[in-house]
Amino acid sequence: MTGRVLVAGIGNVFLGDDGFGVEVARLLLGQQLPDGIDVVDYGIRGVHLAYELLDERYETVVLVDALPMGEPPGTLAVLEPDPEGPDDALVEAHSMSPHVVLSALRALGGRPPGVLVVGCEPAALDQGMALSPPVAAALDEAVQVVLRVTAEVGEREGV
Repeated sequence: MTGRVLVAGIGNVFLGDDGFGVEVARLLLGQQLPDGIDVVDYGIRGVHLAYELLDERYETVVLVDALPMGEPPGTLAVLEPDPEGPDDALVEAHSMSPHVVLSALRALGGRPPGVLVVGCEPAALDQGMALSPPVAAALDEAVQVVLRVTAEVGEREGV
């Protein structure tokens, strides 16, 4: 492995706040990022993400996603799930949960890298292409959280 970090925006833009991770990825792609940090909008393509992780070129993957945690809408959290097993909160999020991606990776014969999740409590996961006001208001802070987390990982991994 080369110590690279993958920031993966995941979620369904047609289900309101579930598009949070995709929107954060879009905003990050407009930033100047350090070498060794890749940002990709995976949307609902969890199998594609699992295949991307098969070649083991990433030391860490930072998944950015809407994540029901029982907090007020727009609340951000950084979690470090066990890459070898489910985290109940993550499994319940939706069908493109980090657990599902990592399970698919293991089923394909891959080894999960280090995993961090930058999650945002959604207000609504109903059909619609707009983020709710509290989730939209959390976007700028979420970008800063992802930049901080990737910097910390980069320092630790020598990226």
